[in-house]
Amino acid sequence: MRGLRTRLRDWTELLRVSALFTVPGDALAGAAARGLRPNRGTAYAVGASLCLYEAGMALNDWADRDEDALDRPHRPVPSGRISPRAALGAAGVLTAAGLALAARAGRPALAVASALTAMVWAYDLRLKHTPAAPAAMAAARALDLLLGATATMSAAGATSSGQRGATTTTLPAHRTLRSAAVAGSGEQQRQGRAPGWRRPTAPAPASASAPMSAPMSAPTSASVSVAASTVALAAHTYAITAVSRHETHGGSPATPLAALGATTVLGALLGRTSATTGPLPVLTAASYARTAAVPFLHAALNPSPPLTQRAVGGGIRALIPLQAALAARSGANGTALALLGLVPLARTLARKVSPT
Repeated sequence: MRGLRTRLRDWTELLRVSALFTVPGDALAGAAARGLRPNRGTAYAVGASLCLYEAGMALNDWADRDEDALDRPHRPVPSGRISPRAALGAAGVLTAAGLALAARAGRPALAVASALTAMVWAYDLRLKHTPAAPAAMAAARALDLLLGATATMSAAGATSSGQRGATTTTLPAHRTLRSAAVAGSGEQQRQGRAPGWRRPTAPAPASASAPMSAPMSAPTSASVSVAASTVALAAHTYAITAVSRHETHGGSPATPLAALGATTVLGALLGRTSATTGPLPVLTAASYARTAAVPFLHAALNPSPPLTQRAVGGGIRALIPLQAALAARSGANGTALALLGLVPLARTLARKVSPT
């Protein structure tokens, strides 16, 4: 039993399970930005995101095994607790599982998940140690939110289509026609008109096309909301990744200072409220700014490896209140509150298993 517990501990460290709490909020924020409630498509997107995130973690340690042997010899792969072959195998299995779950949400969701998979593997195998690393990681998080929006919309569209089909086939056709004929005949007799009489219809006025523009505004507004949420999540992820490039050896205060400025501006923008959104965006934005800004400030004042690593960890945890703030801005208060409930769980688990 002791060996099983130790083995489980090794895998939780390899997969950085404390960071898993930052993943479901991507799909939930995407659904909220789309103006839809979470549904089975959202659940598939969350499952796919979790698998692909963990695949990236396993692949990351496999790709960095030689570098970690020098800088982080305590990690599971360089220490020999998990073999490189097992780490690579886990990355492959988790990737396949993530794509399979995305496929259950429909072809559009699978297409987005495929792009996300390509970005994850490209980052770990090629881009991580290049100047393109922050942009690649930001793109991966943006695609994760887009996966949630796409999967939720596909499931909502399928449900609506099924409900319309069920409504139109409730009565047999001959009964429907007979009922319409009887109702029409009775109405004509009450009005003293012969059967078959029809009131001449006037041509539709030019303004009749105006109602068509109202439904079109809803998809446009939803697309803008999804785009705004995607940009916000990508900007924060870019800042974290830029700081993380110096967590092993430290660096200048410029990078954490820039990250501090970015998160402060982002928090201020997210905290802007209106009569329709209420006070929750302010509360969630304040929680986000505090979680991210304090460790970034410490790293800017002293860019040593320990404080830089702490800043990265704080930035990762700040993803949860950021996702809650995005949901609150979209009017999904229930989703925002549920995400905030993950914050203490992530903090507790991070004390046992490092998210970096």
